[in-house]
Amino acid sequence: MSYEIKGLNEECGIFGVFGTPNASALTYFGLHSLQHRGQEGAGIVSSDGEHLHQYRNRGLLAEVFADQKDLDRLVGQSAIGHVRYGTSGNNSVANIQPFLFRFHDGDIALAHNGNLTNAKSLKYQLEDQGAVFQSTSDTEILIHLIRQKRELGFIDALKASLNEVKGGFAFLLLKKDCLVAALDPNGFRPLSIGQLENGAYVVVSETCALDVVGAKFVRDVLPGELIIIDKDGLKIDHYTKDTQLAICSMEYIYFARPDSIIHGVTVHNARKKMGRLLAKEQPTVQADMVIGVPNSSLSAASGYAEEAGLPYEMGLIKNQYIARTFIQPTQELRERGVKMKLSAVRGVVEGKSVVVVDDSIVRGTTSKQLVKLIRDAGAKEVHMRIASPPLKFPCFYGIDMSTRAELMAANHSIEEMRQIIGADSLGFLSIPSLIKAIDLPDAGDAPNGGLTVAYFDGNYPTPLYDYEEDYLKSLRQG
Repeated sequence: MSYEIKGLNEECGIFGVFGTPNASALTYFGLHSLQHRGQEGAGIVSSDGEHLHQYRNRGLLAEVFADQKDLDRLVGQSAIGHVRYGTSGNNSVANIQPFLFRFHDGDIALAHNGNLTNAKSLKYQLEDQGAVFQSTSDTEILIHLIRQKRELGFIDALKASLNEVKGGFAFLLLKKDCLVAALDPNGFRPLSIGQLENGAYVVVSETCALDVVGAKFVRDVLPGELIIIDKDGLKIDHYTKDTQLAICSMEYIYFARPDSIIHGVTVHNARKKMGRLLAKEQPTVQADMVIGVPNSSLSAASGYAEEAGLPYEMGLIKNQYIARTFIQPTQELRERGVKMKLSAVRGVVEGKSVVVVDDSIVRGTTSKQLVKLIRDAGAKEVHMRIASPPLKFPCFYGIDMSTRAELMAANHSIEEMRQIIGADSLGFLSIPSLIKAIDLPDAGDAPNGGLTVAYFDGNYPTPLYDYEEDYLKSLRQG
């Protein structure tokens, strides 16, 4: 496997509901609030108690279900849905979830957020045993593992299979008479349970999807848990007790919506604290104002401005109809995307010394163009402040940062980065301050306050399995 392969890592949104009328319509609304987690494909599978019905396609959710009839055909009182972010080369309909598998002893639908780190090994092993894969997604592996163990019964086969897959995963499985959710032993990706007024349960990637469908938050799914929802209600089971909370810190930094609550922490509040601590660690001399990069950095920018005692201004305007540049598959598209989506406000920044707060620097493309945009609008000085530590190491648990070659901070010092992006100064948040800002209340004695910070320090909470050899080789080359 070439270390430069892209597309194994996906950041997606999942939504499931069991036991309510018009389940597919509810799933549609829930997925709409998770659209920020993936814009390249969407799908829904529903159950009417006897049969499973599927519709999926490429594009934004509203494009996929532009024809109301496609949604209306998904009849039943239970459903799961998925919004997908994929990378170039594998954006075929075959890879769009939820997957639907038809078996003589009962159909199964499956949706997944995350990335399996031993997918390649398992796939080779399964193919050698006669399995035929319909997609290039690692998600499909779970079904093949379950089918190998079907004599155990569905739940026991699922438990055994979940102990074979490694990495980051939040799974939703729908059968005609039950909805099952499972979270990996580290809880890398968020997954929450809510309840509708009629008693029906929903399971979602982020709590913002509960709000939009009128569900009340019940609890987070915890690492190693198996949640079974059927006509008898909700049952909490486990497939492993060997767990260690290590939720992805990038959820708080960048991915999640500010109004979501992950493990008891409101994302906006965490980001605002990141901004406050950043202002203490990386102050700026003689700045006139602070501006945030819309939209994921606005919370951090307001915190920075308050702590620094500087006015917080709207110096950048975002065109809300452009997809996020971080999730554009090619460099050329990313660069064009930045120009299309952001404008500097000349009347605000002209002649001023400006502090620009952003959430992260990945490849450096956006930062370089941001600095140029603001200078072109007449700013006297541009000071970049990043509300997270430098991203130096890839993510293997479900975010598209798969190689060190493309991470700017892995290949340059902070001073070199400053010169490349053209800023007057550049400062990052420290790892201890990031952990302090998020401050998970249920972390116990988990390392790093229950967070994964491996993208910043290279200390991964699990073995890397299929990625290990190439990752170590990239470190030697670096």
